[in-house]
Amino acid sequence: MSQDPRQALLDIAKSAAIKAGKVVLEIYDSGDFQAYEKDDDSPVTSADYKANEIIMEILQKETPDIPIMSEESNNGDLDHRKDWQRYWLIDPIDGTQEFIARSGDFAVNIALVENNEPVLGVIYWPPGETLYYATKGHGAFKSCPLENKQIQVRSFDKPLDDVVVIAISRRQSREKVMSRMTQERTYQTLPLGSCSLKACFIAEGKADVFLRIGVTGEWDTGASQCIVEEAGGNILAADFAPLTYNLRNTTENPDFIVMGDRQVNWQNIVHYDLGTAK
Repeated sequence: MSQDPRQALLDIAKSAAIKAGKVVLEIYDSGDFQAYEKDDDSPVTSADYKANEIIMEILQKETPDIPIMSEESNNGDLDHRKDWQRYWLIDPIDGTQEFIARSGDFAVNIALVENNEPVLGVIYWPPGETLYYATKGHGAFKSCPLENKQIQVRSFDKPLDDVVVIAISRRQSREKVMSRMTQERTYQTLPLGSCSLKACFIAEGKADVFLRIGVTGEWDTGASQCIVEEAGGNILAADFAPLTYNLRNTTENPDFIVMGDRQVNWQNIVHYDLGTAK
């Protein structure tokens, strides 16, 4: 039986994420980095740029024919990239605010997008030496010093009644999120940092849903989407429309929702009002 051609690309992505992550952790531990503010008022650090440099160098060397879109690079407008049938999509550090705040909740994200759909995802959490990864049709996995296993979203015993665990951003108003949840369910909240780590917690069954209200880019969801879907969940725009990749001039995502068990009618749980969401 021939090997899935994506396996070699997965190995490259895993190696790049781990190498960049180890350097990022060294910088994090030393505290020797510079923080800046980008034009959109979001933070970036010298560690983001270093991680981007490492990942770009590896991907360009190993896969010179595959273009790269990165949060920390100039990606050009849609006319420049609209014909890409396959490309790498990377976020060198997802959770830069958490990196600066020293919470430890940051990760390296690498996705492969084919025909505008994420088909490979790698997320590396440096402080925990933990790697989450998936390729389309082959399941989602977690690898760390204590375990190496396939992961699945939590299966509800009673989809209509079970307590729902909400992964919630440390820096987002709890009330803002809870106001969009139906009052007919019981909830627990799990505070976390980066978007991708919250998605991974849902993929491995530690949380059930995450509503992201605020500015993100396609690189924030690409790797997560592949991992969560292969673990039995979904990522959609907060109005439950599909997320898109490389189909618009902007690379900015709409607000989005990460959901676990597909037996649950999430549209009955999350009530998202387009008029008041921001």
